[in-house]
Amino acid sequence: MGQGLATRGFAADAVGAPPLRKPVNTLAIVPKSARITSLGRKAYNVLLYEAQEQGLDKDVFRIPLERVVRGVDFDSNDHALIKKHLRAMVSTTVEWQSPTTGEGAAWNVSGLLAHARLAKERGQVWVEWSYAVNLKQELLEPTVFARLKLEVISQLRSHAGIALYEICTRYKDVGRTSRQHWRWWRPVLSGQPESERTAKLEYRIFKRDTLKLAIAEVSSITDLEVELVEHKEGRFISEIQFLIRQKQQSALPLRHPPDAIDLSLVVRARELGVDEDKAEELLLQHGTEAMRSGLDLLAKRAASEFPGPLRDPYRYLRSLMPGEVARVTAVAEAKSAQEKGQEKGKARPVTDSALGSRQLLTAGPSAPREPGREASREGEGVPRGSEGRELQARRQSRWTEEWIRRRREQVAADIAALSAEAQAELAADLLIDMEARQVHPSIRKRLQTSGWQHPLVLPEMLRYFAQGSLGDNWDQPTPQQLLQVAAELGDAG
Repeated sequence: MGQGLATRGFAADAVGAPPLRKPVNTLAIVPKSARITSLGRKAYNVLLYEAQEQGLDKDVFRIPLERVVRGVDFDSNDHALIKKHLRAMVSTTVEWQSPTTGEGAAWNVSGLLAHARLAKERGQVWVEWSYAVNLKQELLEPTVFARLKLEVISQLRSHAGIALYEICTRYKDVGRTSRQHWRWWRPVLSGQPESERTAKLEYRIFKRDTLKLAIAEVSSITDLEVELVEHKEGRFISEIQFLIRQKQQSALPLRHPPDAIDLSLVVRARELGVDEDKAEELLLQHGTEAMRSGLDLLAKRAASEFPGPLRDPYRYLRSLMPGEVARVTAVAEAKSAQEKGQEKGKARPVTDSALGSRQLLTAGPSAPREPGREASREGEGVPRGSEGRELQARRQSRWTEEWIRRRREQVAADIAALSAEAQAELAADLLIDMEARQVHPSIRKRLQTSGWQHPLVLPEMLRYFAQGSLGDNWDQPTPQQLLQVAAELGDAG
């Protein structure tokens, strides 16, 4: 079969490798017995692509497991992760239907896969699978299908985003999907079977939690612009559909071809005490880089055990993720800006907000300038002389204040993640520390009567806890940390 999916990717597609031809009846599958996760749907797409490559004449298909997932060790408990997804593909009952009534050839109900098997042969793990006989022909040689690029799907995180992209790709030449009742769309996009609980949910909840997020994800990542259209019966929304516009400029090529699905971070999260399913949700919601850096911080906190063992690793990790996403996004934007500047032949810092980046942040606003440096800044909107130094000092002060604010929020979240017993012990230790430092009696009394979260006590608790867990320099940012904040905040004085 040649190279695997992980190395075919976008570049191969550009020179003629076929996309996944996904039958219309598989676009709007409705789960009946269990939830379909985004990782499960991505893995299913990879298996279907490989089966189409191998051909209709085969009844059973086989590929190395590393083409589907990576980051798992078959000789350890890690193989339970992929087994869980394969088991779900076999056992989850789904209804196969087209997004457009009457478009599909027939209605079918079955599992996503007929069987799956893992085996280790000569040191390499292979996955084997087959399809139900009533679906095999249409799956491998579809007559009506959507042409899907797996390298695009690999960038989507939510099941709703993946399902919406697949359906909209099918109808992008038409410009709109069919109209269906909004309750028809809910299990199709969410990947969750209908239940008594979901049946009671109103449309506004579905729109807020699923539709808006999926539309934003598809429109920002893919080559499609998607818009929701609502149709009313009386005063209430009844049916919905989606308008589809292809972007005038195609989505930019990915820098790297799509990799096999990476479960290594889920494995690491499990080792740190986070439930696998919850770890998958965090990974899909926040992305690989934010998850990786969040796990680094979780491991550091778990190892310190100050002032006590971490009670809830998942809660702690979840509290880290928004800040890590912001940090990763700022770094990516700064890097992109830097690359654009280099392409234009300008030796500029990552953004104008950095204004001298490392040199200014390490040497300070009054650092000596090289001859002619101020002149070289003319035309870039940077004030000269003492005015420029004052502006730079204000900006650096603002970046520092913002970094300290975020650090304090994170320390407070660390304390809140401790058990009630650990927090009580920490408060008792803080009281002893404040007595030794002769802190004003009113603040000590507030600690005893109102707890450590009282506004008068909170600064003392943050300082005490952070010095013990992070060191004496816990509130002093490094130049690199300030650069990250500068890239995010911009260059307003």
